[in-house]
Amino acid sequence: MRGSVTGRDVMRWMASAPGTTMPRRPSTRPAGGRLPMVEITTIGLDIGKRVLQVHGADAQGRKVLQRKLRRDELRAFFAALPPCLVGMEACATAHYWGRELRDLGHDVRLIPPSYVKPYVVRQKNDAADAAAICEAVTRANVRTTPIKTADQQAARVIQRTHELLSRQRVTLINAVRGHLAEFGILAPAGPQHMSQLIERVADPTTPIPALARNALNLLIDQLVELGKQVDQLEAGMKRRCKADPDGARLLAVPGIGPITASAILAGVPDIQGFRSGRDFGAWLGLVPRQNSSGGKDRLGRITKMGDRTIRRLLVTGALSVIRWARAKEG
Repeated sequence: MRGSVTGRDVMRWMASAPGTTMPRRPSTRPAGGRLPMVEITTIGLDIGKRVLQVHGADAQGRKVLQRKLRRDELRAFFAALPPCLVGMEACATAHYWGRELRDLGHDVRLIPPSYVKPYVVRQKNDAADAAAICEAVTRANVRTTPIKTADQQAARVIQRTHELLSRQRVTLINAVRGHLAEFGILAPAGPQHMSQLIERVADPTTPIPALARNALNLLIDQLVELGKQVDQLEAGMKRRCKADPDGARLLAVPGIGPITASAILAGVPDIQGFRSGRDFGAWLGLVPRQNSSGGKDRLGRITKMGDRTIRRLLVTGALSVIRWARAKEG
């Protein structure tokens, strides 16, 4: 058809003139697939379950590397790099990767996510997060989190397991109490009355239908087993705290028992990082929230920005000491 334009004509018009080349977008992956090892001084690593995003920068802060890695590729990737500064968010699996990369000779620093967020430019994605981490780790005013050892994380697992089993025990106790209340039988609350609750169910004179008694016996069996497991964990906590010098000093403080002492030992990697007890309290979120401006101090409730488990245990212990002191005075 006269005057029609074909796709071949369009391609001919878009082609470059003879002897010239079209400019190409610079690639972050160097030719030959080899890493620019001489240029990279800082790396931001965004950790994921399956894929990890890497952002590398040179001494001037310019991006020289950006790529995704699988978990099984990360160790070989960093082993091929010279020692450099590596930043990661202090999140799940960060302490494990911190130990792994530190063993390869890198300077690894874990950054709280709240310090990384201001450096995220525009939209949030893995690449932007890695770039923000790479930028934040070079800032002098950004605080870092000490890398926990494997033993500290193991103690944390024990403490979390104790919490889980204790919650499950309370759930079973409340379930049994609720079922007994349906038949007009009231039982006291709390794990300290667990033996009394078990005796009420086992007593054949208790007015409970046979079908309900069979179901309650299943709950009682689980309750007894959970009680043994919780007691076993608490005995191990007490034994380890007495053997640890810091744990023994913590046990000497009124209101602190083996559970609280174990939580502090597992949740605070380096107690020497706090200049005073006030700094430790601020780290736990036990200081007032501030909204001050124009020379006026506006203080609110506590910030609750730290470890909630340690904070809860310390507050519970302090209230127990206060009640004991008031009862002694009265």
